[in-house]
Amino acid sequence: MVRHPSKINLSQERYLASVIEKNYKDQDYFVSCFFLVIKVCFSVLAIVSLIKLGYSSKVRLTRLREIQDSFLYEKSRFSDLSSRFDHLFSFEGEQRFMKDQDQMISRDIIRVIWR
Repeated sequence: MVRHPSKINLSQERYLASVIEKNYKDQDYFVSCFFLVIKVCFSVLAIVSLIKLGYSSKVRLTRLREIQDSFLYEKSRFSDLSSRFDHLFSFEGEQRFMKDQDQMISRDIIRVIWR
């Protein structure tokens, strides 16, 4: 039996074409899976970064609130003390100062007031 050379080449070409197509599909599948894994990794990285950023922002805002509360407290103390200091130099301020001192000194103590 003698085979015709063109039929052998045609069947070999079909076989090679199917092998090349299978290799192309395998490569395409591998590349698709690889890029899917990369996308998942970047997504996880983005989610973790957002969670860390949110936690950092929460801590920072908490600290800023504490600083603001402390500032407002000190500001009210300063306002109170500056008004008391201003009253000290007003009319009869010395008498008011002495009344304030009476409240700070217990009654059992002998007080000396220098004039």
